[in-house]
Amino acid sequence: MGVAPSSPHPAPDEALARLREHRPLVQCVTNAVVTGFTANALLALGATPAMVDLPGEAGAFAAVADGSLVNVGTPHAEQRDGAREVAAASRAWVLDPVAVGALPVRTALARELLAAGPAVVRGNASEVMALAGAGQGGRGVDALHGTDAARHVAEELARTSGAVVAVSGEVDLVTDGTTALRVHGGSELLTRVTGGGCSLGATTAAFLGVCAPLPAAVAAALVHKLAAERAAATAAGPGSFAVAFLDALASLTPDDVGAVAASRVVEAQQGARP
Repeated sequence: MGVAPSSPHPAPDEALARLREHRPLVQCVTNAVVTGFTANALLALGATPAMVDLPGEAGAFAAVADGSLVNVGTPHAEQRDGAREVAAASRAWVLDPVAVGALPVRTALARELLAAGPAVVRGNASEVMALAGAGQGGRGVDALHGTDAARHVAEELARTSGAVVAVSGEVDLVTDGTTALRVHGGSELLTRVTGGGCSLGATTAAFLGVCAPLPAAVAAALVHKLAAERAAATAAGPGSFAVAFLDALASLTPDDVGAVAASRVVEAQQGARP
């Protein structure tokens, strides 16, 4: 299956146009707390979600999906086996190392999966640092480090693993170990909704269905930030924000993305903080 784009490195607006045209099939082996929100975010974006994590099915489905997400947020035994199947069978997948560091089961699983070769690793600064063995993780899913603290760790992790590493925060950092890009914008309200970060991992997997890992991670980060800003402008609080965020994902156009991409996506200079 999969989409054969004319160029694997489109700008974010072109990436969104391709996603809307091709409606990539996205498999999610993900946190039980966020399945509904994640599926709705993918549908709003224009992708097709499938929450297939059962051992014996997960690998077979990964082989036909355009992109896959493996999120270790609630790693019960069956889901761990399903995640391993996805890592072995998927052509392009995202590893989301939720709350790794202090918790031993998910930390060992995330490092095992990292060795299986994800296209993208997406997490907050504390999760990325813990996955790389450079920290103890955050407080549950909350980061205790800023993106700037994780930059050099993320770059080294990208070089050693071969994955693009996307670090979310007030300013996101996306790096393949050579190029490092900062993605600006967003709203703090997205951190107060269950599934804000997890759905970003799924969005990244959707963009993997239409472009290469680096532009996929950049497009996903920018689209989420723009949608969060739109939602925050009309929301009265986290509850209305969650609904408005889905609406904003659905209404965001390639032209909207293209109008701001040059100012929001900036190359991080060597030695500069992201």
